[in-house]
Amino acid sequence: MLVPLVASWAADVQPGDPLAEPGFQHFYNLEYDEALAAFTAEAAKNPSRPDVYNHIAQTIVFRDMYRSGALESELVTSTNPFLRRPKLNPGAAEQKEFWDAIGRAMQLAGDRLKQNPNDVGALYAMGVSYGLRANYNFLVKKAWLDALSDATSARKMHNKITELDPNFVDARLVQGLHDYVVGSLPFGWKFLGFLAGYRGDREQGIRTLKLVAEKGRINRVDAAVLLSAILRREKRAGEAVSLLNDLSQRFPRNFLVRLELAQMYGDLGDKAKALAVIDQVDQLKRANAPGYQKLPAEKIRYVRGNLLFWYNDLDRALEDMKAVTAKTNELDLTTGVYSWMRLGQIYDLQGQRQLALAAYQQAVQIAPGSEAAAEARRYMSSRYRR
Repeated sequence: MLVPLVASWAADVQPGDPLAEPGFQHFYNLEYDEALAAFTAEAAKNPSRPDVYNHIAQTIVFRDMYRSGALESELVTSTNPFLRRPKLNPGAAEQKEFWDAIGRAMQLAGDRLKQNPNDVGALYAMGVSYGLRANYNFLVKKAWLDALSDATSARKMHNKITELDPNFVDARLVQGLHDYVVGSLPFGWKFLGFLAGYRGDREQGIRTLKLVAEKGRINRVDAAVLLSAILRREKRAGEAVSLLNDLSQRFPRNFLVRLELAQMYGDLGDKAKALAVIDQVDQLKRANAPGYQKLPAEKIRYVRGNLLFWYNDLDRALEDMKAVTAKTNELDLTTGVYSWMRLGQIYDLQGQRQLALAAYQQAVQIAPGSEAAAEARRYMSSRYRR
């Protein structure tokens, strides 16, 4: 995705910590319906603020990503390029709601910029709108060129902000992300006309995001979450652990942060710590802790089974994956298709080819156009090996 975690606050917010506001607390704790209600109420009170409509649009996108299982770091940590990502399929009403909010935000910011081209708050809001539109073009419409063009427009807007005010650290989030994404593109893509002057630099992008995570005011959480996913993709999970530990303390109802932490420990080769975090999540689920009521128990078993699979603890991994695949109709599509594919791989490693083929077929049936289904088809032709 192009701008997966771009904050939506205006540059001219009131004093105080914006993250303390109810809408943002709900947002970062995965409570998207509650966040949307809070932001919609805010728009009714302040109909002339473009940033409020950006809040609404961003929440709609993230809610759909959450429902589809697209918020897990697998979307940015796989070895596949950014050009190959699953498509989201929101309903017609959600799509209209998104486009209405983005249109209103861009209109309001544009009106302010006509009066003053150097209005930092309007530049910031307009850049965020372009970033969110880039997200939507990519995740929903799969219009990659339009998405990259919008992301570059967001970059230009926020570049102008830092030219006007070099101390506006939060505007550097889009710059850092854009540097990383463009730096990750295949060579030929970097010569597109709207990328003129932007060659991208993955390391520079990471350094910029670290700056925002450390010194930003309104984008520090977004930068930390984004950094953790990128660092995992870069095989630098050790640098992400402290970020995730901090996020789990600040947003205790966000169970995805803890599950990501478990996977980071797994990447680092610390099986004991990874399993300890998963056990902690399981205990919170069993205790009906706030935020954990909506976490399916099978989601926890999927993360644990996946971890055990990579550690070659196949008997225990098989037990978990069989439990997960028995209830895929209650899980997000991403978890469902990958659990069947993983089950097939376990059976292949155990020499149970017919059971493996049946599992791969289930993966294909669930989501025939997905990457996991394509991978499962390969294993149907040639058994999976480590």
